[in-house]
Amino acid sequence: MDKVLRVEARRPWLAHLELQASRDRDLPLRLHEYNAILRYRHKIRVRTTVILLRRQADGRELTGLLEDVEPDGEVTLSFRYRVVKLWERPVDELLSGSLGVLPLAPLAAIWRRRLPEVLDQLGERFEQAASSSADDLWAATALLMGLRYDRDAITSLIERVRRMRESVTYQTILEEGEVREARRTILDLGGEKFGPPAESTVALVEGLEDIDVLHRMIRSVLRANTWQELLAAGQG
Repeated sequence: MDKVLRVEARRPWLAHLELQASRDRDLPLRLHEYNAILRYRHKIRVRTTVILLRRQADGRELTGLLEDVEPDGEVTLSFRYRVVKLWERPVDELLSGSLGVLPLAPLAAIWRRRLPEVLDQLGERFEQAASSSADDLWAATALLMGLRYDRDAITSLIERVRRMRESVTYQTILEEGEVREARRTILDLGGEKFGPPAESTVALVEGLEDIDVLHRMIRSVLRANTWQELLAAGQG
């Protein structure tokens, strides 16, 4: 599977990322093909990186250079690409990255005994995401772990997630997210109907913690005519 990202810089360029789980002896040719197509289509520089997810994907053909040399020594093709062997990358490097790369952490350079600690750190980062995003991140982590770990380790991960979702701490996180969303809804809907709220009004809404009160105010937006009436509905 591959991903193409546009990097905005003084001279914009494309980052072409190819994730590889199994060996493909023709991969250098395929990388060159993708690189050329992207360069032709977008008319900007393209940097290609292949990310090997496990040792079985590695091979002698992945030198980082695809080159055609004529009998007389003339080089008619020279294509360079970067090779990242995930199992050689420090796990802390991935744990400090963005949410999108976190599921790759269990495939980095890590001792088996440290896996529970890494999963705990992933859980802490995933909790900061929306509930649906956290589910997707855990699912991606479990899927990728299947490339290296046995079923027992993956089952342990799933059990860890189940316990977390049932814990008081996790429920508190969900409730806090619902409260923040309700506050934002009140300010957005009220702003559409009554105009931008005063700073004091924003402070009052942001200070509300009771989700039932916030839901009552959301339902009252249609009936209220001013911010004052809407705030009063929260008192009732």
